[in-house]
Amino acid sequence: MSVLSVALTGGIGAGKTTVARLLAQRGAILIDSDVLSREVVEPGTPGLEAIVERFGPAVLAADGSLDRQALGTIIFADAQARADLNGIVHPEVRRRRAELIASAPDGSIVISVIPLLVEGGLQDGFDGVIVVDVPIDTQVDRLKARSDLDDQQARARVNAQASRDERLEVADWVIENSGSYDQLRQQVEVVWDALNKKVRSL
Repeated sequence: MSVLSVALTGGIGAGKTTVARLLAQRGAILIDSDVLSREVVEPGTPGLEAIVERFGPAVLAADGSLDRQALGTIIFADAQARADLNGIVHPEVRRRRAELIASAPDGSIVISVIPLLVEGGLQDGFDGVIVVDVPIDTQVDRLKARSDLDDQQARARVNAQASRDERLEVADWVIENSGSYDQLRQQVEVVWDALNKKVRSL
């Protein structure tokens, strides 16, 4: 038996965080890409060093940490700068994720939460992919409720990501999250059983 490494993805507002929490409650080891992408640019890391080399000391805060706002201003106005930043951060995140997966105990189910899995073409690096899926209108409604966006802004954010079809195409398991919390929990239970069968067969 070895470690089962599974990616969890879904569009903005689909409910990935809730599903990840339910899987963690059942014993999954969670690796959150957002947390890793902050970790790999902390002071003293090669990631932060490379960012300063590319963008200059103006992207540092007074305490030597990354000034996200200053960096954000640069990269949102310049597609090449954004690509350069991704070229620095993404390999560092992948390296850190691989380290964490390698250090998981034998027989573990490791779930990597990766919002932009499909956009980054990362789906083939895992033993399976769970997609949390909801209709686009549900995504838009949730975004408007939590982020104070109007309909047009919310739809623009949804449309900036991979389409539902593109995500569903790479899914090994789909958790449909437009019903009740109980329905969601039941679906997570089914997927958890499937993951346990799979890890035992490795």
